[in-house]
Amino acid sequence: MSEIKKIATRESYGNTLVELGKEHEDLIVLDADLAGATKTNIFQKVFPERHIDCGIAEANMMGIAAGLAACGKVPFASSFAMFAAGRAFEQVRNSIGYPHLNVKIGATHAGISVGEDGATHQCNEDIALMRTIPGMVVINPCDDVEACAAVRAAYEYAGPVYLRFGRLAIPVINDADSYRFEIGKGVTMRKGRDVTIIATGLCVKESLEAAEYLAADGIDAEVINIHTIKPLDEEIVIASAHKTGKVVTVEEHSVIGGLGSAVCDVLSEKAPTRVMKIGVDDEFTVSGPAVQLIRKYGLDAESICGKIKAFL
Repeated sequence: MSEIKKIATRESYGNTLVELGKEHEDLIVLDADLAGATKTNIFQKVFPERHIDCGIAEANMMGIAAGLAACGKVPFASSFAMFAAGRAFEQVRNSIGYPHLNVKIGATHAGISVGEDGATHQCNEDIALMRTIPGMVVINPCDDVEACAAVRAAYEYAGPVYLRFGRLAIPVINDADSYRFEIGKGVTMRKGRDVTIIATGLCVKESLEAAEYLAADGIDAEVINIHTIKPLDEEIVIASAHKTGKVVTVEEHSVIGGLGSAVCDVLSEKAPTRVMKIGVDDEFTVSGPAVQLIRKYGLDAESICGKIKAFL
C-alpha cells in the first residue's frame, strides 16, 4: 500500500497564493516577520513587489491591509493565529470587520499542533474570537486539497475572511479532481444512523478513523466535515441530528466558542439534540510533540472513539 500523502495546510496557503498571484494582479500579501513560517515566502520569491513585510507589528499590518482593501486591492494578511486573531483583535474588529473590508487573514500555526511552541503560541481561542465579529467568514480546512480550494474561495468572496491553517503535516483525504468547495456548505464524509460526528480541520481525518473503530463495534457513525464554521451549514447539521438523535463535535480548539458552540447554538434553537463537545477543555495546554499532544488532549481517533462510546 502506498504511503498517504501528508502536507501542512500552511504550505497549501503559500502555494495557492502564488497561483492566485499569477491570475490576479490586485492580490497583495502581507506578513509580520514570519514569511518563512507562514509560507508566504513562496509568494515573496515570485512576486517580491507584491509582498510587504510589516515587521513584528501585527496590529499595524491589519491597518495596512484595511487601507489596501479600501484602495481596491485584495490583501492577504498573514501571521500565526495567536497574533492574527489575538494580538490584532481590535484592529481586525474595528478596521476590517466594522467597515466590512475585503481583507483575507491567513492565520497559520493554530491549535495544539503547533507543538513545542507551547501554550503562548497554541491558539485554541481564535475561532471563538473571529466568530464574534459581524460579517466575518471563518474557515478551517481539513487537508491540502480543501485548503487550496478555501484560499481561492476566499479571494473570490467580497468581504473579510479568516482562514485557519496548521503547522503539522496532515494526511490528504480529499480527491483534488473531484472535490468542490463552497463557503458555508458542510460535506458528509460518511453516512450513518446511530450518531453524528461533526468535525473540522485536522480532526476530520481522526473522526473518520474513529468511525471505523465504532463500526467494528456495531455503531454506525455519520461524519460531517464543517470547513466553514461561520456561516455554519445549519441545514446539514439539523438534518443529521434529526436522523441520528445524538451529535458529537470534534475540534482542535477550545470547547468554548468554537465549532461545538456554533452547532449547539443552532440545535438548541431549531432541533434540540444531545450534544457532546470534544476539544481542548477550559485549560492552557502544554508544550510537546504535536502528535503526542493530539493524543494527550483526546483528539486522536482512538480517544474520540472511546469518548463517543461512553457518550452513547
